[in-house]
Amino acid sequence: MYVIATAGHVDHGKSTLVRALTGIEPDRWAEERRRGMTIDLGFAWTMLPSGRRLAFVDVPGHERFVTNMLAGLGPVPAVMFVLAADQGWQAQSQEHWEAIEALGVRRGLLVVTRCDLMDPALAVEEARERIPSWPMVTVSGATGEGLDDLRRGLDLLVSSLPPPDHRAPVRLWIDRAFTITGAGTVVTGTLAAGTLRTGDTLVLDGERVRVKALQVTGGPVAEVTAAARVAVNLRGVDRDRAVRGKTLLTPDAWIETDVVDVRVDGGPPPREAVLHIGSASVPVRVRPFPGRTRAARLTLAQALPLRVGDRALLRCSGRPITSVLVLDVRPPALRRRGAATKRAAELAPFAVSEHDRGGAGEPANRVPDAATVLGWRGVVGRSELAAMGCDPGGLDVPGAGDWAVDPGWWAGLAERLRAVVAEQPGIPVDAARTVLGLPARDLVEELVKSCPPLHVSDGRIDGDGVPAEVVSAVERLRAELAGTPYLAPEAARLPALGLSRRAVALAARAGLVLRIADEVVLLPGADTEAARLLAKLPQPFTAGDARAALGTNRRVVIPLLEHLDRLHLTRRIDDRLRVVVDRERHDD
Repeated sequence: MYVIATAGHVDHGKSTLVRALTGIEPDRWAEERRRGMTIDLGFAWTMLPSGRRLAFVDVPGHERFVTNMLAGLGPVPAVMFVLAADQGWQAQSQEHWEAIEALGVRRGLLVVTRCDLMDPALAVEEARERIPSWPMVTVSGATGEGLDDLRRGLDLLVSSLPPPDHRAPVRLWIDRAFTITGAGTVVTGTLAAGTLRTGDTLVLDGERVRVKALQVTGGPVAEVTAAARVAVNLRGVDRDRAVRGKTLLTPDAWIETDVVDVRVDGGPPPREAVLHIGSASVPVRVRPFPGRTRAARLTLAQALPLRVGDRALLRCSGRPITSVLVLDVRPPALRRRGAATKRAAELAPFAVSEHDRGGAGEPANRVPDAATVLGWRGVVGRSELAAMGCDPGGLDVPGAGDWAVDPGWWAGLAERLRAVVAEQPGIPVDAARTVLGLPARDLVEELVKSCPPLHVSDGRIDGDGVPAEVVSAVERLRAELAGTPYLAPEAARLPALGLSRRAVALAARAGLVLRIADEVVLLPGADTEAARLLAKLPQPFTAGDARAALGTNRRVVIPLLEHLDRLHLTRRIDDRLRVVVDRERHDD
């Protein structure tokens, strides 16, 4: 099936023409038929001469119902634009045409109708001034004159449409919702991409729902592929939850966001407006970025499932409709000084309109690709990139699991990791992950592989051996402690021995020294030997007793005793007293 929308001024014969083509009354409500104009969206379908099925979304033309009109135009790829020969180009003709252009709908068929009432030459001339490139036919919906030409023109139009992606995730904008006795809630919409099946699980307003049944062109089906007008019967969903502007989504395939960065086409955007996309109409606040750019940030009154490359409209009373192109659906916060200027520079290559380019150079609708978004963020999940609308399939970048990392960021992370390990040899992998600001442990482990001679051992990151200058410093320490093994050098003395913080960390990780506290360094085995000596004291003993027995001072003995407690070589009885655990084991 193919789906197109009608467009044009109120009472120019759109519904009459659709009825003549399909035999179906698109004006569904009694009020519409009584007043002779479409108030809400109407739907009808027909079989074209080629055998292709074509569905029409008949949109209202009256200015009071422009929101409904935009809801009908939003999801469709082509338009049948209707102009009455006896009235010519009117106000709503212009408004509809501006909306079509703003939405980027490039394919369509221009139809001058009511040719039985007036020679169409003048209306054709007016239309050609504004729509020079679309094919045109002249018809009369009342007499049937030209309808065969119209059907052939529609056949040619739909044959030129690009095929929809049947494997794409579903985003069905709900344009109607109602209740059927015995069936429950039914919603309708235009399936622009993807496939729907009976029994599918979809997401509605953040909650999972099941598809009970499907209908296309009035008949039940088990499966619907895009493009199609479809009615979806939802199991166990209240009618109040399924309203126009909501969406049915493939689970985990979309990002619902209330802040987006966009390119704004046309004049300066209003600071407050209504965003129209699909069948949704949402109030937004607009913040233009500084400098010579068309980029702006939109803050939405409610979250919508948006993707990079989406086209939407901004509408503000008394101002022309403005088109926006979505550039980022997960933009960074703008809290720091200069953040807005930096962001404007990032968006600048994509925030230039076709008019600004003068028709040359890069395509006007160029949007950020996966590599660009990855460069902005440094680290992003491939599944998240896909949900943002950026295909990660061509990315050949470092990473681990679902995570992808920008090559420039990866090189910077490698340098930082080397510095961290040099400062803290044996740093745990999880601690390194925190220092580097990485979202997953396996990214650190993969990063270590790219930084030889670094390696992971027992959950810690080590370098390649102990430098000779560190070994020499340990020998100087050993000589200094030869007669007084528990009288650790003062903090100011350590650098003179060559034991900087880095050197102590390297030596401790290699087992060359025993670091019992910051800047309290002894020789390996000093702790077990201390327990043996303390076992000879009358039990229990005080810290003062231990200080005297070991020939040291309070600066060393307190952290040493706490270290022995952690090793369960000693045990505290109260605030003053300790005993050696398993004293007999320490006897000569």
